[in-house]
Amino acid sequence: MTDVRFEQVWKLFGEAAPAVANLNLHIREGEFLVLVGPSGCGKTTSLRLLAGLERPTFGRIWFGERDVTTLPPGERDVAMVFQSYALYPNMTVYKNLSFGPTVRKEDRKDLRRRIDEVAEILGIGGLLNRRPTELSGGQRQRVALGRALLRESQLFLLDEPLSNLDAALRVQMRAELIRLHKRLTHTTSVYVTHDQVEALTMGDRVAVLKDGDVMQVDTPAVLYDNPANTFVATFIGSPKMNLLDGHLGGGEEYTLTILGTRVALHRAQLSALRANAGESVRVGLRPADLRPVDDAASTEYSGRLDAVVDVVEQTGSEVFATVRVGEQLLVARFPRHHVPEMGDHVELAFNPHQLYFFAAETGERLIDREAVLREVGELRDGAALSLGQTRT
Repeated sequence: MTDVRFEQVWKLFGEAAPAVANLNLHIREGEFLVLVGPSGCGKTTSLRLLAGLERPTFGRIWFGERDVTTLPPGERDVAMVFQSYALYPNMTVYKNLSFGPTVRKEDRKDLRRRIDEVAEILGIGGLLNRRPTELSGGQRQRVALGRALLRESQLFLLDEPLSNLDAALRVQMRAELIRLHKRLTHTTSVYVTHDQVEALTMGDRVAVLKDGDVMQVDTPAVLYDNPANTFVATFIGSPKMNLLDGHLGGGEEYTLTILGTRVALHRAQLSALRANAGESVRVGLRPADLRPVDDAASTEYSGRLDAVVDVVEQTGSEVFATVRVGEQLLVARFPRHHVPEMGDHVELAFNPHQLYFFAAETGERLIDREAVLREVGELRDGAALSLGQTRT
């Protein structure tokens, strides 16, 4: 088991923009780290750099105390599962699994036992005499995983291994991979995906990449509740976060103005935002936190918006609607017993304590939302504090 470090790593391809730009990332021993981001953000290139399939243009890569920056793939003790299964179609499952160890001249006496153990872990023990064309997509993916597991490597790399599977099978394989990692306590795993649901459900920690650099790396809960900037805020969470232009009052004013509506904030929020008094800000509001007034009976849902329903999306378990407030389009959650119709006029409510705040120009987080929410919980009945007032 080992930890992995990228130190100021760059990867350039000709005159194009950097595929990886000044990447600094520490992957802890034994953790399951997920690299997630949009197409072209550098996540697969970062994985290939770990595998030794690419070399950094600048920077260093460390496995523990060993500098592996220039080491070829065969000397890195890394196992990799690609998006393509890459199985030999003319070989049985058993021969596909045994091919690598045989080429590496590993002990043949012990090989059968190891293959049986891996096949049992992955639930393919009854498939060893079949060929890949006789297997389902999920079964072929398990064989590809088994081939990597037989290397017993210190680092396990997975490059979008579930992207070729249908939705139901992806959910099943996600659960199997999580269980598999828990059993492989000696292995550090790095998983690449563009699917933020996969990232949040599988990762011990998740690194969100944009333009080859890490925007934020943390647990799924922190990424969702306390995003570092507007990119992370809108990328993590489905449907994505609503972003609004807002203005914080100064002087004796203690309100936030969004969409022409004045909203009273909690004194914990205002204390954290004091340096931004009188300024424009970007305000985030999760669709799950914006709902019809009759579905938000709590007095904490004091924010009110009048809206017109534009589009309704029913997912079975939930109902989301795109609504129009003036010229602004927002997404709100509706209860299943209250499915609106296009053109309906609705009054929506939100809890001001749940708002996110970002700098208008840079998009960087202005407020530690987790700390504020903890304080709001303690001071739930406290009165709002003026932005210009000093706390006692």
